[in-house]
Amino acid sequence: MILSKTTPEEKDIRNWKIKLILAWLFTIPVAVLMFVEKFSLFMIEEKIMTIILLILSFPVMFIIGFSTIRSGLKGFTSLYFNMDSLIMLGTVIAYLTGIFSLFFVIQDYSGISSMIMAFFITGKFVEAKAKGRATQEIRKLLELGAKKARILKIHEEIEIPIEDLKLGDIMIVKPGEKIPTDGVVVKGASSVDESMVTGESIPVEKNINSNVIGATINQDGILYIKATKVGKDTFLAHIIELLEETQSTKIPIQKLADKITNIFVPTILIISALSFVLWLYLSKDLSKAIGISVAVLVIACPCALGLATPTAIMVGTGIGAKKGILIRKGEAIQTMKKVKIIVFDKTGTITKGHPEVKEIYSLVKENHLFELIGSLEKLSEHPLSKAIVKKADLKKYLDVKDFKIYRGKGVYGKIRNKEILIGNMKFMQEKNILLKNHGKKIKEFEEKAYTTLIVSESKKIIGIIGIADAIKEDSIHAIRILNKLGFKTIMLTGDNALTAKAIAEKVGIKHYIANTLPEEKQNKIKELQRFGMVAFVGDGINDAPALKQANVGIAMGTGTDIAIEAGDLVIVNGSLIGVVKAIKLSKATFKKIKQNLFWAFIYNILMIPLAIAGFIHPVLAEIAMALSSITVVTNANLLRRERI
Repeated sequence: MILSKTTPEEKDIRNWKIKLILAWLFTIPVAVLMFVEKFSLFMIEEKIMTIILLILSFPVMFIIGFSTIRSGLKGFTSLYFNMDSLIMLGTVIAYLTGIFSLFFVIQDYSGISSMIMAFFITGKFVEAKAKGRATQEIRKLLELGAKKARILKIHEEIEIPIEDLKLGDIMIVKPGEKIPTDGVVVKGASSVDESMVTGESIPVEKNINSNVIGATINQDGILYIKATKVGKDTFLAHIIELLEETQSTKIPIQKLADKITNIFVPTILIISALSFVLWLYLSKDLSKAIGISVAVLVIACPCALGLATPTAIMVGTGIGAKKGILIRKGEAIQTMKKVKIIVFDKTGTITKGHPEVKEIYSLVKENHLFELIGSLEKLSEHPLSKAIVKKADLKKYLDVKDFKIYRGKGVYGKIRNKEILIGNMKFMQEKNILLKNHGKKIKEFEEKAYTTLIVSESKKIIGIIGIADAIKEDSIHAIRILNKLGFKTIMLTGDNALTAKAIAEKVGIKHYIANTLPEEKQNKIKELQRFGMVAFVGDGINDAPALKQANVGIAMGTGTDIAIEAGDLVIVNGSLIGVVKAIKLSKATFKKIKQNLFWAFIYNILMIPLAIAGFIHPVLAEIAMALSSITVVTNANLLRRERI
């Protein structure tokens, strides 16, 4: 599949950016002229000034802002009013006052119309940037797969495009290469890094008849793989399908402002019309009636409403960025306050995502044991071997002869003419090494959820090594805080129940779901959503559908790009303390949004009755409108004082 260089999201951001620049190119001269006129810096004949303002404001209103005007008019035809309806109403009425002022004695607000539209377009640009990459994770998944495949054709290796790969083709995959598509190993043995798909850090041993997944990476052996799935049937394609399905079915959050404006707009229209009729009847003065009617409309102008949410989000995202929290979806700010259940992936989220030696039981001097295991494992590239080498931390390695890897079992070598074996129980049993005197210690290590390796020297056990994926230093602290805040914490993992229980108990999670296949994670989140709003925290490609399915997806920034793009919130440093901060930031930001909406309306509530009574000149209405906007922006910036 050939991807377009410019995505629809990028086009949307670019379009709003162009509109923003053009709008302010016309609006800045309007503002300067209005400032000059107000302070009488030099004299311009009133009607000429009005015509200039009308000309400058026209492109901002009816060319650059045409889509907004059209959308606002639809609100009137469908009788469901949105933010565009308010913008359209405020700007058109303000613009029309300029035309009316050429024929009647009323205040000219035509310049204000372009300012309103310019501010609105600025807000839309910010919104487009925040949401513009909502579907990028799918494109990244598509780019993840191999582009070519090396196949065996009549005893000859040939390279073909991935699109030409057919079921039954024998693929040849060398060390370090991506596996082109799902298949089964027919020849060879190797370990395969499946972390980019499964999220699990330890490579999986592959032998004849082992299944492999496309886009995973072969490590240290040549594999001959028979293609069993191609195109839309592959595991990767299935993950993409799940993502697309989740994106299309996820219910958008109902914006509080839209609910209010649907009532507010027709109410203001009725009040304005009644004010006009009432004052025309009482005063018999058409100009005064129009002036009061316009004052009502101007004071109800939605500048503050338009700024209420974007300004709080802008400040919130700025604070979050400084604290390593990226708010990718504004909706998450509103949804987070309703979340009751937080589900964690294990590997790379609660744990570090790479194996470490956790415990060593030595039957000889530790220095001697470390010399043997460090020197032998130095010759292997397996992650478990690297963990042992790191733990041994030798300055000088011993000579090893006849080194051999027994895939999925262990390693063998001769040091100082003594046979050294390091491996699992099965390996030791095959080599006729007695374990009966050490069964208790082996069982103890297994109950701690360790990957247990046994060390033998000349057929005699000299040590046992316990290796595990280490828990992040702050995971226990973070989960303790979340438990105290009243969240129900759950761990979701592909590990067996014994390992899952051990990890859950260590970090303080009371509930865990074990033996979960990658493609099942999304369904598990669906099931939990029956009991309330769910946040999911993950870092692997296999977590992406679950991140999208959850009411709030929180991605670890140390994980895959796919997971990050699928998240509503991203924790840059991968620390679970960041999850606590993200929750606090979301709640604080939404609190400011609600306060802003309150301030956006309080001026209307106080000033509209005065405007109806004829006590508010349209100029004062303009000042009140400006003050409401200033109050909203100032209040949003007070978010910086919140302790996150």
